[in-house]
Amino acid sequence: MLLHEQFEASVEQSPGKAALVVDGRRYSYAEIDQLSARLAATLQRRGVKRGDRVALFLPNSAELVIGIYAALRVGAIFMPISPQTKATKLLYILQDSTPTCVIADRDLDFIWEDLVGQVGSIHTVVVRGREPERAADTRNALAFAAAVAPEDGRVSYPGTIDQDLAAIIYTSGSTGDPKGVMLTHHNMISAANSISTYLGLRHDDVILCALPLSFDYGLYQVLMGFKKGACVVIEPSFSFPVKVLEVMVRERVTVFPGVPTMFSMLMALGSLSQFDLGSLRMITNTAAALSERHIQDLRAFFPKATLFSMYGLTECKRVTYLPPDQLDIRPGSVGRGMPNEEVYLVDDNGRRLPPGSVGELVVRGSNVMRGYWRKPDETAKCLKPGPYPGEMVLHTGDLFRMDEEGYLYFLGRKDDIIKSRGEKVAPKEVENALYALDGVLDAAVIGVPDAVLGEAVKAYIVLKPGFQYSERDIIKHCLASLESFMAPKSVEFVSSLPKTSTGKIDKKPLKGLV
Repeated sequence: MLLHEQFEASVEQSPGKAALVVDGRRYSYAEIDQLSARLAATLQRRGVKRGDRVALFLPNSAELVIGIYAALRVGAIFMPISPQTKATKLLYILQDSTPTCVIADRDLDFIWEDLVGQVGSIHTVVVRGREPERAADTRNALAFAAAVAPEDGRVSYPGTIDQDLAAIIYTSGSTGDPKGVMLTHHNMISAANSISTYLGLRHDDVILCALPLSFDYGLYQVLMGFKKGACVVIEPSFSFPVKVLEVMVRERVTVFPGVPTMFSMLMALGSLSQFDLGSLRMITNTAAALSERHIQDLRAFFPKATLFSMYGLTECKRVTYLPPDQLDIRPGSVGRGMPNEEVYLVDDNGRRLPPGSVGELVVRGSNVMRGYWRKPDETAKCLKPGPYPGEMVLHTGDLFRMDEEGYLYFLGRKDDIIKSRGEKVAPKEVENALYALDGVLDAAVIGVPDAVLGEAVKAYIVLKPGFQYSERDIIKHCLASLESFMAPKSVEFVSSLPKTSTGKIDKKPLKGLV
């Protein structure tokens, strides 16, 4: 089966059911099917073919979802690009991926419009919003409304198989230029099947997605929701949490995926108890591991909702999940490998480690990416020969501790480990200790150069309104629960922490301040 065929099966089963809700506008499965088929026919007539890349530079919207399925139907590879991407980075992505078609938002034309002329491969631009004002300058441009207007939605069969690429998702990683993660239909179907199975997603679920669809966590809410025949409610972002809560109440949302920074914003709201979220049956988290304080607060506010703490990365979508019945037993864990996948730890020499060890996490499964687009050297650093001849496994670059029962505890990126006093300090362990202190909203820990220690531990902290602590208070708190070499040497209180477009705390700018 191909990725879009899972959606088509839901169309056949429930054509009149609501598939998507955007700004109060409801789209049935049949309507999304019809619009994506018409757009696919337009793209095919304009020369978009199997293996071509279709760049989607759009905010969370129905047009983005329609564009994804249209690209898949003509055998093309869809590339969702964050609308927050700056011009320099966008140009790099377009020149690296050489798309033939760009579907972009008119309100973002100040970023993309002058760039498409610099990429010779682009022959078609579809514009969401107003009619294109500079069609001569934007490579055969047409309005999105015109592209989905033709009644004839017939598409010539492109011959796609499940080993063909379905998507390229660009990720910045920790350093260097963005890398295009190549994912086949088989990769994405395998991941969607495994995740929807252990979560127990249902056809009657209403999934709230305020995560960017350019981020695999947000993207898969649509892919898995459409696979199950559920309804997906899309919000542009989580910048206004009260507005999102109002939508959740109105739509009687049952599934709420988020990241720790989103949950911190919720916990800081004094009015959360005023919202009737009784229909909510499941909360999921990934991108960054939940602290024990986050877990306690979420369970207190949403006692009827099952909480899944998970870990993943774009290169394989999802890796682990913690069964909800284990939250009280091992709240600091992100669980064990998901169905149809094997995970294990290795040392610096690539030797497999037994339970009870600390090492780099390796992932083996059908969800593992094909590689990085046009970056064989970068690919070779993380895709390495596995235990059986001819296979490749993913070396994640993330350090974990595995307990005797095989449950994993995230410690940090190998590159982020702080070496202080000759000891290795995992930033995540220090951050967990900081979150355990009442009043800490956000926390980030980095290593800074120190003439005596080699590296010293530094903490950046955002406090909730009404709380005050001194640097000495924070250090004393950490010394009470951590070994002395792990406690911060310095603490800086800030009004906010830098975040990536996916809502994760971004430590790179903090390191640049040192």
